[in-house]
Amino acid sequence: MALSNDWFTEICTESGSAFSLKVKEKLHQEETPFQRIEIYETNHFGTLMVIDGFIMLSDFDNFFYHEMMSHPALFTHPNPEQVVIIGGGDCGTLREVLKHKEVKRAIQVDIDERVTRLSEQFFPELCEANSDPRAELLFADGIQWVKDAAPGSIDIIIVDSTDPVGPAKGLFSAAFYRDCFRALGDDGIVVHQSESPLIHQELIRDMRNAMHSAGFTQQLTINFPQPVYPSGWWSATLAGKKEILTTFREQASRNKPFVTRYYNHDIHLAAMALPEFWRERD
Repeated sequence: MALSNDWFTEICTESGSAFSLKVKEKLHQEETPFQRIEIYETNHFGTLMVIDGFIMLSDFDNFFYHEMMSHPALFTHPNPEQVVIIGGGDCGTLREVLKHKEVKRAIQVDIDERVTRLSEQFFPELCEANSDPRAELLFADGIQWVKDAAPGSIDIIIVDSTDPVGPAKGLFSAAFYRDCFRALGDDGIVVHQSESPLIHQELIRDMRNAMHSAGFTQQLTINFPQPVYPSGWWSATLAGKKEILTTFREQASRNKPFVTRYYNHDIHLAAMALPEFWRERD
């Protein structure tokens, strides 16, 4: 990470690339017990949150990520009533999840309360559902929370984590996926952000293998644009206890009773398509 001449730059060493945003001012910075959080106001991407030097989200394009981390999984599960979000402290994924009226309870478990409190201050539109009576905000270790969850008690687990470093590293392990498998019901789905399908192919392969070894019979990696992340192309990987991931409730998706900016029925179908280089490697 570098900040010079009013430009914030995130360097992606593994790809030899960098992404820069022109900034107006730094609005906030603090060190929590877990990480360093910075908030900037940019010229064209609105407010920007940075954690440990890595861009987490911007006003301008966060809808791609939050919608694709939630709606494909929720429209795939036959009856998503109990949803748990591990991480997701900015609350954008929680907001999208609670657009689904079938959801009876959505628990967000993030280790760092300050991410949520700063999001309430600087990204209030992402926190619109925080007061929904179905929402429960917990500030705890998500890995331990899933380990302690009652068997078969959850329909969907959304792992809205940072990169696999620091507190988030254990979220990418086979042991964690085994705990997810045990906590999920018979039709259960776990969906985990899985980085860039161009830059992080080995990571995605390792995640899918770990999910398979944990007992999930099917894995599906979906892809979508995300301009502020390395390569501008991002992914989420779903794992199901049943082989249901390539079908979804298409009529419900077509007739969704809520507003989205990116997700729709056709996007859902398109996101499941694999580029040729992925077919070759699979």
